[in-house]
Amino acid sequence: MCEQTPAALARSYYETIDTDRYEALADRLDPAFVHVRPDQTLRGRDRFVTFMREDRPMTDTEHVVDAVYATDPGDASGGGPAGEATGVAVRGRLLEATGDELFTFLDVFTVTDGRLTRLETYVPVE
Repeated sequence: MCEQTPAALARSYYETIDTDRYEALADRLDPAFVHVRPDQTLRGRDRFVTFMREDRPMTDTEHVVDAVYATDPGDASGGGPAGEATGVAVRGRLLEATGDELFTFLDVFTVTDGRLTRLETYVPVE
């Protein structure tokens, strides 16, 4: 995987899911990746990729990124020294294949050494 800023890494996360490129998705994730979402917590890169490929309820969807917020927008590299975590928040919408909006989301990523290590997903309560 080529070196990406944390913001570019977060954007590419959605692109790999939306295009069913699961090996590329795995390349972006740390082996100990954790995804905390309102309905469950997925621990481990392999478990997460398996869920995205085989178990998620809807696969014909598109993530629309409305805004990306980096920990330090003035830092062109988007991160600190090796081993130091940085954060990226993404505000967006999940669309059905028809283009209808399923829900809005706020994803908060932790990035360490060029890989996504943690993702916390927040969705509005209606």
